[in-house]
Amino acid sequence: MKTSALTRWLEPRPDSLAAHDLRMGRSPWTHAVHLVWSVWVFLTPAFSGGAFGFTARWALLTLASYPLFLWLYAMTLVAAPRKAHACALGMVGLCLALLPWYPSGLSYFVFGCVMLQPRRSRSLLGYFALLAVLNVALAAYARHIGYPWQAVVWMPVVTVVVGAVVAVDRINREREAVLKLSQDEVRRLAALAERERIGRDLHDLLGHTLSLVALKSDLAGRLVERDPQAARHEIGEVSRVARDALSQVRRAVTGIRAAGLAAELASAKLLLETDGVAFRYAADDASLPPQVETVLALTLREAVTNIQRHARASLAEVSLAASPREVTLRVRDNGAGGAIAPGNGLTGMRERVEAHGGRLRIESAPRQGTQLEATLPISGEDHDGSQDAPVPSEEGTVGAT
Repeated sequence: MKTSALTRWLEPRPDSLAAHDLRMGRSPWTHAVHLVWSVWVFLTPAFSGGAFGFTARWALLTLASYPLFLWLYAMTLVAAPRKAHACALGMVGLCLALLPWYPSGLSYFVFGCVMLQPRRSRSLLGYFALLAVLNVALAAYARHIGYPWQAVVWMPVVTVVVGAVVAVDRINREREAVLKLSQDEVRRLAALAERERIGRDLHDLLGHTLSLVALKSDLAGRLVERDPQAARHEIGEVSRVARDALSQVRRAVTGIRAAGLAAELASAKLLLETDGVAFRYAADDASLPPQVETVLALTLREAVTNIQRHARASLAEVSLAASPREVTLRVRDNGAGGAIAPGNGLTGMRERVEAHGGRLRIESAPRQGTQLEATLPISGEDHDGSQDAPVPSEEGTVGAT
């Protein structure tokens, strides 16, 4: 029962800071690292001495106030904006209430000021104005109760600097969220446009053909007794039209399923540069068979995904070199490198390349990055000499992983 109540108490509200982090795929409790700075609650008495040193009064006030401070800080993360703002003000109030007997409470003031940050960037001017008012009030109150000016003169600097750093970090995270949403929207619109194009192509391709098949089938049915020769001719026409339609559908599906290198290069640039990895590429102009281009595009996609997830690189380079007989794709990064554990993605990449008569080579040295090289023959035949099927296998679809 107690555990369940605690879980409900810590459950982030939909518009809280913690909920925003969860939507972005980050742990909401990374904010807890800032609590390291609350160590000043326990260090301040060492610099105060006298009646404000490590006394029994300090110990009792710490036992009473520090758990309350932790609760207020947690609520600024999981509560709705209005309640979180009130809890931040509560930390400021806790400092002012304890200040006559408890200099360690100045740390509560800093945390309260930082967590008073607005949720929108356009309110930053108002936020810093509020910090100025609170710091003036603190300085006046501290001087009134006998604190030396040296004890409070550093508070405005600390609150403004720490508040600015946290605000800039929050603004950058908001921009990342907006960018991610825009990328998701671009992908959604692209998928929608592609579905509409496929629908139009299939309608234009099959609508007339199927109407013609139905018309000639009806005509053959009426002629089969009256004029068998004409009926056979119409049936032959139906067979010819059906074969032509099948051939056109196969060509259309091949185009639909093929992954284009140009699209994958653009996607790789967007993915890596969004993640802070510089991306360079150079590609020869070459007309590649659809299945060869699809294999290279899927290889590039897997390689770029591995760089983004695992390499910890700052630069990625892609080159495509083609000769009359073969084409070579190279993907290189300057990341951590080291031993590569073969997984499903790498295994699928190798199998896909080798199934088309190509070869895959990967070189990776610790702290020297990784280079992947995929070479494929430019021909209409697989490695066993058989002709390519009109429709690519499921491995060659755009959605393969």
